[in-house]
Amino acid sequence: MSRAAITRLLVLALVAAAGLYFAGRIREAPVPSAAVQPSAGAPRPSAGPARRPAAGESGEARIVRAFEQRLSNQWVEAEGVVERILPDDRQGSRHQRFLLRLPSSGHTVLVSHNIDLSPRVRGLQVGDRVVFRGEYEWNTRGGVIHWTHRDPAGKRPGGWIEHKGRRYS
Repeated sequence: MSRAAITRLLVLALVAAAGLYFAGRIREAPVPSAAVQPSAGAPRPSAGPARRPAAGESGEARIVRAFEQRLSNQWVEAEGVVERILPDDRQGSRHQRFLLRLPSSGHTVLVSHNIDLSPRVRGLQVGDRVVFRGEYEWNTRGGVIHWTHRDPAGKRPGGWIEHKGRRYS
């Protein structure tokens, strides 16, 4: 095989590999990189508009329902106890990450807080109580809360995190 033919095959293989890589990244775009994606073949949640909570439904109940029904784009306000502090996600926009356990259900959710748009939650420790407002996105591990900050473009509602009497938005 000639050197030119080998070069063409290598270029073709690289282009195919890049196409597969970026095709996977495009499907994952709605969820921050801090989240765990659903397994292959799992139905994706609706990308339609977020629904208003049922009358009297708590934020925690809404999160549990969204997880059970594989819903995303759900704005929620709830509270939880920090179960684990994870390393920051430094790919793209930087995110402070931690796991919260919701008090009544025991459900856990990943919080992915954008620290390029909002201050880092200072002094956060395992066992601390956190109140939050953000957008819930479904995944196989319990879901992700993101948009816990103001929208710099002012086009969508903002979120926040409250910890030890201070609001981070």
